[in-house]
Amino acid sequence: MMCRRGTKQIGPPSDTVKPRAVVMSEPKAPIPAPGDTYKGWLFKWTNYIKGYQRRWFVLSNGLLSYYRTQAEMGHTCRGTINLATANIAVEDSCNFVISNGGTQTYHLKASSEVERQRWITALELAKAKAFRMQAESDDSGDESSPPASGQGGGSRNSEVQSTLRTLGSKVEDLSTCNDLIAKHGSALQRSLSELEGVRLEGQTSEKIRQVTERATLFRITSNAMINACRDFLALAQAHSKRWQKALQAEREQRVRLEETLEQLAKQHNHLERAFRGATVLPPSQSNPAIDSKGSAASKGDASDEDEENEFFDACEDVQEFITVPADPKYHRRSGSNVSGISSELGMDDGTTSLDEQSLASNPESPQSQEVVPVRKRRTRIPDKPNYSLNLWSIMKNCIGKELSKIPMPVNFNEPLSMLQRLSEDLEYYELLDRAAKCQNSLEQMCYVAAFTVSSYSTTVHRTGKPFNPLLGETFELDRLQESGYRSLCEQVSHHPPAAAHHAISERGWTLRQEIALASKFRGKYLSIMPLGSIHCIFEKSNNHYTWKKVTTTVHNIIVGKLWIDQSGEIDVVNHRTGDRCHLKFAPYSYFSRDVARKVTGVVTDKDGKAHYVLSGTWDEKMEYSRVMQSSRGGENGADGRQKTVYQTLKAKELWRKTPLPDGAENMYYFSTLALTLNEPEEGIAPTDSRRRPDQRLMEQGRWEEANAEKQRLEEKQRTARREREREANRTSSPTEEAEEVEIASEPSETTYKTDTDETSSDLSLSTETLHGSHPPEYSSGHPDNYRAMWFERHVDPATGEPTHIYRGGYWEAKEQGNWDSCPDIF
Repeated sequence: MMCRRGTKQIGPPSDTVKPRAVVMSEPKAPIPAPGDTYKGWLFKWTNYIKGYQRRWFVLSNGLLSYYRTQAEMGHTCRGTINLATANIAVEDSCNFVISNGGTQTYHLKASSEVERQRWITALELAKAKAFRMQAESDDSGDESSPPASGQGGGSRNSEVQSTLRTLGSKVEDLSTCNDLIAKHGSALQRSLSELEGVRLEGQTSEKIRQVTERATLFRITSNAMINACRDFLALAQAHSKRWQKALQAEREQRVRLEETLEQLAKQHNHLERAFRGATVLPPSQSNPAIDSKGSAASKGDASDEDEENEFFDACEDVQEFITVPADPKYHRRSGSNVSGISSELGMDDGTTSLDEQSLASNPESPQSQEVVPVRKRRTRIPDKPNYSLNLWSIMKNCIGKELSKIPMPVNFNEPLSMLQRLSEDLEYYELLDRAAKCQNSLEQMCYVAAFTVSSYSTTVHRTGKPFNPLLGETFELDRLQESGYRSLCEQVSHHPPAAAHHAISERGWTLRQEIALASKFRGKYLSIMPLGSIHCIFEKSNNHYTWKKVTTTVHNIIVGKLWIDQSGEIDVVNHRTGDRCHLKFAPYSYFSRDVARKVTGVVTDKDGKAHYVLSGTWDEKMEYSRVMQSSRGGENGADGRQKTVYQTLKAKELWRKTPLPDGAENMYYFSTLALTLNEPEEGIAPTDSRRRPDQRLMEQGRWEEANAEKQRLEEKQRTARREREREANRTSSPTEEAEEVEIASEPSETTYKTDTDETSSDLSLSTETLHGSHPPEYSSGHPDNYRAMWFERHVDPATGEPTHIYRGGYWEAKEQGNWDSCPDIF
């Protein structure tokens, strides 16, 4: 039975009104023995809105599971906790808590004190048994294994048969003793009954003698029964561990047989391919066996033209009943002949070695050049201070001020700017490196899709708000020596806020994007909708991919612990080939049976034919499976149409999240890359986010000074903006002013946005921002009367959207150390 992953339950308040006792219709179950199953109704704490809810709990084999109703036991388990490592605590007469010390905590309430004590006794017995079984299992692993084959296997078999015969005879003795005890016990009972009715006469002594004889027989039989039980128990304990070892040896032998069968199937398949490709090989090759194998594999893998033959080969290659990974030696390819299919075959066991081999064989790769010392980056930042948020200290600073002048404290922030958060999209740049080596566009699409999902993995615990960049603020991420890429971000607009990003890699890919943010506040949650497209271009194949970001939702804005969810759909499009990948981010739902944060996707060609299926979660990993056949006929979806059923090969891992560094919970849950983003560096531009004083002060834990510095920067930016407006008014003609007034007076759908960083309550009027289109003045001229320093505005030929594209000059200015053209924004 599949159970959903348990989630941490928020404890109930101490003054919560207790639910009234409910008379259960089920009979009271006796306290079970350690091996029995115990079931019954309990009240489980869910949340502050619903309080305690009645749930059906089942205790079996050291596991405590619960369901909404008894009918759910056959298909849906709501949660399970292992009692072997659990802690059981009693709170009061009816309440008790079960916790495993991690993410699972159950606050439970029984209908009465007697019922609570029954559950506590059953749970303690089950916990003791589970702990004892776990200890015995660990001890049995330390003993030597018995022989698994040959003469040793035959002797072990005869020994097992002999032991079984001995145990059988002991069972027969126990059965005989049981019959004798029943017989003599009945006779003793009759004698005692007769003795009660006998008067003190001459026959009294005779009856007493009979009772004495029967009691003696009963005692003798009972002693025999006890001795037989003791012998049986000792024999069973002596041989149980040996039987477990024998069973383990049989399992290992079965696995070895399956591996051998898999290798034979692979060899057979490669021989068939070599035979089919032998006629096209040049006769001058010195080693026809090896070369024909590599050539045939390349011929079948490098293109989709021979897709029909490839389909049948794959079906023969991976049988449905075989689940053991193939030997990696049958998946190796030379470094100059790495293709997407070869990486697919070696994904489980040889991904790293294949990547290292292909990078080493690439003359443009940094590994093949002279080794350059790599700078050691920092791995820690100062711990986050535990400052309590005093609302009065915020409100008293707002008295007598205009609404647009109210500052927002840094208590809600994290010590990174939005430009640095945007650069975190490159956390898993290796996916684009692998995609650049793919010869097949459909396989390349899988890596690009995994890259789009990986950019959200750092947001799962990051509830802090990044600093809004000042207009003209930049951030460079130069990882040319370590990772082969360099990145540049610039805040190109402030109303509406927009940032441009450009990254280029020596491995043959370029990533660029312009992202503007729109938000909606719904009381309980805040929805953040990124606007704009992301572009990824591969130099070798000239494939041009575009996609948009999904909606980020921050829950429990007013009351409760903040948590983040990603939801929506993404279409990754290859504009050169017409390939497409449709990704769906499922929103979190308490009633859903699926795993939380689930992502699914299908990769199709220009004709709509599915080639790969993607699945996973945006906070952990992504896998892909090659589609062998698709058909209609699944259960109907929400829109009434039949779902498509895909028959796929075994799933391969595309991407897995790197664990957070130690102590990340005290460092704003920053990843390894995020810890280095605000590290001071020499030679950077004076507009770089690392030079921002309020952000630096917050990182050092000096929040009061950071708030004062933040207010100074915001006022300086407002002054600079007013100066630009006056300058624009002096240079503009009356005709242009009349046209601007006419445009501004046209009716349009408007939304008010709150810029919570520059002027936390600065209500800026943004026309149709939430719908992805730009206001008229944003299309014809910059609304802030500002021209970006390193980016230039163009209409993208692929999407037709206006966007900022890197014009060049930044890295040249850095090499020369010439930053004279940069504005003074800090």
